[in-house]
Amino acid sequence: MQRFRFGRFFLYLFILFFLCFWFSGGNTILNFFDPALKTTIKQALDANQISSLTNVTNETKNDLTSTYDRIYRLIALKSSVDSKIAKQNYVKLENISLSLQQAIIATEDNRFYTHPGFDVEGIMRASLVNLQYGEVTEGGSTITQQLVKNLFLSQDRSLNRKMEEFALAVDMEMRYSKEEILELYLNTIYFGSGFYGISEASMGYFAKMPNELTLAEAAMLAGLPNAPSVYSPYVDFNAAKKRQSVVLSRMADTGYITPTIANETKSAPIYLAE
Repeated sequence: MQRFRFGRFFLYLFILFFLCFWFSGGNTILNFFDPALKTTIKQALDANQISSLTNVTNETKNDLTSTYDRIYRLIALKSSVDSKIAKQNYVKLENISLSLQQAIIATEDNRFYTHPGFDVEGIMRASLVNLQYGEVTEGGSTITQQLVKNLFLSQDRSLNRKMEEFALAVDMEMRYSKEEILELYLNTIYFGSGFYGISEASMGYFAKMPNELTLAEAAMLAGLPNAPSVYSPYVDFNAAKKRQSVVLSRMADTGYITPTIANETKSAPIYLAE
């Protein structure tokens, strides 16, 4: 049984490697065998255009470096993650308010504990919404996808970037537990007003440790990652309260709290640190 799991792990890893290699620019390596590239180099040599040749080779080197980074991230994911995590204000999951954990899951990814890193239902729902409005208004990214995007990827919506995000998310789910992924997410997400990670956000907004947050405070923080520059209570307190109300309603819909508690918490006072 253990041998089967070991073999299955490397089968998945090979598939992920191929996806990341090909769809995220890995085909750059194959350019060494591209007749067009060979012709360009030959022409540059024949015409003594050393600068032109240098540009070609430098671009190729940059592409290869980028491809190497992508492959390395996929194979040595834990080392890559560790190199991106700031240890100074890192908070373990057991020291983070349970209400905040539940609020984040209810708002950002309510099937977090059941999907393998991507949520087909969420993708389909987002696609229908985007088709309805004729533009990208909603994303189908899971917490795991958001985590790898924040750690390693750009914010563009290209197919290559999304495929790399998909591959890294599945790889992340294979190597980390759900609790570890949630912990990493809460320690790296941007909460607005210059606060990165739950430690900075909790202290910056409420002058409290993450395990001291009330339900009302946790719900307000959970609403920020969607649009931190818009919903920050230091930017627009009324917008932050409206977003908090949405979070509490979703917590009630997913069964984390009762509708009565949700309604009572919506009117609970909020005292900011500043």
